[in-house]
Amino acid sequence: MGCDCESCIAKTLLSVFNFLFFVLGTIVLGVGVWLATDKTSFIALLKMVENDQLEHFTQPAVIEQLAYLLIVIGSVMFFLSFLGYCGAIRESQCLLTTYGLFLLVILVAEVTAFGLAAAYKDRARTETKNYLQTTISNYYTSNDRNQTDAVTLMWNYMMSELHCCGVDDYRDFALSEKWNESKRDKIIPTACCVQTSLFQPQDKNCPFSPTDSNSYFKKGCYNALIDWIMYNRNLVIIVAIGVGLTQLLAIFLSFCLCKSIEKYRGMRL
Repeated sequence: MGCDCESCIAKTLLSVFNFLFFVLGTIVLGVGVWLATDKTSFIALLKMVENDQLEHFTQPAVIEQLAYLLIVIGSVMFFLSFLGYCGAIRESQCLLTTYGLFLLVILVAEVTAFGLAAAYKDRARTETKNYLQTTISNYYTSNDRNQTDAVTLMWNYMMSELHCCGVDDYRDFALSEKWNESKRDKIIPTACCVQTSLFQPQDKNCPFSPTDSNSYFKKGCYNALIDWIMYNRNLVIIVAIGVGLTQLLAIFLSFCLCKSIEKYRGMRL
């Protein structure tokens, strides 16, 4: 296609942008498939690194759930970037239109979700708390090495980093059958305790006898998470705007290139 300056810029930007995401998506998808098919080699690789914190990632259940997550993310990145890159390089209106429409649908869904959350704050708060409680009720178990899964690990890291316990407080764990079956004599998870290092309580008796001084058992993670978001709201806003503008730019470039291709073909006819 003999293209003008604007069309050449659109084609170049789309090609470079989607090629980078295509490579990244391929890597993410490849790692996910590797973890799903060969957990043993990954566990052996992690164990070569002398770091006690990495031991929490060597659980087969954690690796399996992480693998599925990476496969989903990698597949979406691979598919969208493939459409955008091939559409730009091959100057295919069909591929570019499909690529632009997919991005538009994703952007509309994101804006709609944000708008609904802002318009119905109380409902959004309730639904979010219910969802978080469901993850505890259905999946949370003890921190024993042979029982930890991805959801439990996620909660333990969040509670350790945000210095909190449960959704509202430590009583949320009483609703988890898996926790009740595996907790032994613990009242709260180790992650709810004041720690010297990751998952290492300052007071060894903390999980069995929590107090305000040796644990955060009365501080809920929902409010702690909201406080963290508000403290880092400028960063959150910048990231959200950056993602939105990137999507808008990709949509704009794909449709502009489509229009240029249609115009050029019309001139030839």
